[in-house]
Amino acid sequence: MGREVTLIEAIRQGIWEEMKRDETVFLIGEDIGQYGGAFKLTEGFIEEFGSDRVIDTPISESAIVGAACGAALMGMKPVAEFQFIDFISCGFDMLTNYAAKSRYRGCGSISAVFRGPCGAGVRSGPFHSLNAESFFLNTAGLKMVEPSTPYDAKGLIKAAIRDPDPVLFFEHKKLYRLPRIKQEIPDEDYIVPIGKARVAREGKDISIISFGAQVLNALDAAEILEKEDGLSIEVIDLRTLAPLDKQAILETVRKTNKVIILHEASITGGIGGEISAMIAEEGFEWLDGPIIRIGAIDTPVPFAPQLEDYHLPSISEIVEACRKLAMY
Repeated sequence: MGREVTLIEAIRQGIWEEMKRDETVFLIGEDIGQYGGAFKLTEGFIEEFGSDRVIDTPISESAIVGAACGAALMGMKPVAEFQFIDFISCGFDMLTNYAAKSRYRGCGSISAVFRGPCGAGVRSGPFHSLNAESFFLNTAGLKMVEPSTPYDAKGLIKAAIRDPDPVLFFEHKKLYRLPRIKQEIPDEDYIVPIGKARVAREGKDISIISFGAQVLNALDAAEILEKEDGLSIEVIDLRTLAPLDKQAILETVRKTNKVIILHEASITGGIGGEISAMIAEEGFEWLDGPIIRIGAIDTPVPFAPQLEDYHLPSISEIVEACRKLAMY
């Protein structure tokens, strides 16, 4: 085993190792060279790999996505960074109308990774706190992942770089350097397969299905419920958002018969609705109570700390939802 690392260091290691392994892998984005990236994830890369493989760009996300797509068609493997995932909207047209469809039009697949920090809870205000997964959930041809542990982060970024299709890689900024989730990861090469969820906590009474930073809230709520109510809560970490691991979702529903779907994005139009539909269509007979969805309030993320806390799902909200569901 290797040393304990943070989530951001795990991603950094994964990219570094892939650039060492495959000379067609290169980085492109704003301030990723000498500055080392907005969160210092690419610090030291330009000194190691040179400016031909660590390319600073103008402030134009649409240009970054377009250049990455073109390079991928020519056989390169770009890893494109958005300083904040909020501004992926500037490259939305290229991602949805070109990258996602290129393979199906017979033009060749776009083997590229589009990565960046997402999420709220760190007082970044409405323009730097987005969770963008639902924007792309309806776009066939794109894969999406969001890890919650360093082990998964490294394994998934390596899998994403090696994948023949375009992968959106969301990194919750609240987890980047969180001491709580520091983890010892292997020195040897490994990947975490895209499309496979994991059981973050075994349980038998209620299932909480989540991903990213909300997995920690689910685990904290599960601890409280076990101590105070004697409830055994199972927590499923989706890891991959497209494609969803249908088998893992249905297995946990069949096991506990009660399910809560937890995500940080606004509840309306969120990924929880798709998971709910999947369960209703294919696992309805296993349910002993209503499917409960927990997400953010349908407003932009406030900047004021008290309002941001109120806006986001809370541990107490999860605990109360589980207690309500346990009564069925």
